[in-house]
Amino acid sequence: MSSPHLDTAAVLDALRAVVDPDLRKDIVTLGFVKDLHVDGGRVTFTIELTTPACPVKDLMRDQARAAVLALPGVREVEVTMTASVRAAAPRDAGQAPIPGVKNIIAVGAGKGGVGKTTVAVNLAVALARAGSRVGLIDGDIYGPNVPIMLGLDTQLMADDDQKIVPAERYGVAVVSMGFLAGDDSPVIWRGPMLHSVIRQFFQEVRWGTLDYLIVDMPPGTGDVALSLSQTVPVTGAIVVTTPQRVSLADSKRAIRMYQKLDIPVLGLIENMSYFVCGACQHESDIFGRGGGERTATEMEVPFLGGIPIYEHIRIGSDEGTPIVLSEPDSPSARAFVAVAEQTAAQVSIAAYHQPIPLRLVQ
Repeated sequence: MSSPHLDTAAVLDALRAVVDPDLRKDIVTLGFVKDLHVDGGRVTFTIELTTPACPVKDLMRDQARAAVLALPGVREVEVTMTASVRAAAPRDAGQAPIPGVKNIIAVGAGKGGVGKTTVAVNLAVALARAGSRVGLIDGDIYGPNVPIMLGLDTQLMADDDQKIVPAERYGVAVVSMGFLAGDDSPVIWRGPMLHSVIRQFFQEVRWGTLDYLIVDMPPGTGDVALSLSQTVPVTGAIVVTTPQRVSLADSKRAIRMYQKLDIPVLGLIENMSYFVCGACQHESDIFGRGGGERTATEMEVPFLGGIPIYEHIRIGSDEGTPIVLSEPDSPSARAFVAVAEQTAAQVSIAAYHQPIPLRLVQ
């Protein structure tokens, strides 16, 4: 039986002190508190976050437990953490949502050679490892390298309803032009054909239920980005850059392109930020450092983080084992996980229809 001085209203009032740092509202107002029970001095409840990859999950759990334990009469608090990813609403009524897919995230770059596909693959696998349901479209039609980086060698099949069944690796559902063309076969297509295959990858694939569908975009500002904006409601885009001036200049163009296409920019990632010598641990800024963060500030988009140069990122990509799996405790893998968490946070913000704040990651 509940204490006369301890009821659910008192517990909820205490939990209003716990604020989601991204959504900037307390967890009671946000509706995160579920299944609240008060039994004498024992209180149990669930906190349902907006993503399994929440970067402050443990902090919010500890704050909630402490807030309730501080109430008179409370002897025991049990907090269960769960997550339910919210879907961002379409901004254009003419776009056709994909059944079961909550959020579509484009990963692009202003120029080639910046590690965009490596980022997209590790981002997808990191989100899947955190407990999210994730799909990955290899939208780089002219250079479909996702199958290599995931160690996939297969052909796409159709089910009884003539829907394409995606391949699966490391908990990620995958479709790629690389499954349809040979390893050394060039794809020589004009714009209308590109638009057709992009539409098929979205609308004619049996994706099932996904929290995040990552799209590895071709580099530059071209037809695929235009087709993407016209075909489906995109939650937002991530732009990958390296620190040197040439890459940053092209990244600014990519950011402007997504903004003109009415695709919100979730943030900027600086790849190849620096190199740490394995023998002496000296850090070398091969391509410079900090340009990505400065550019994000200048362009008023979030900086999602920096990824250091590490030989085993390349080795893992060549062998089909992303670094977040092959060396999960390495600084590079932890950097990818941090980027995935920040991406999930920005998607949650987009789902609440709030302006994406500038949040610099230290």
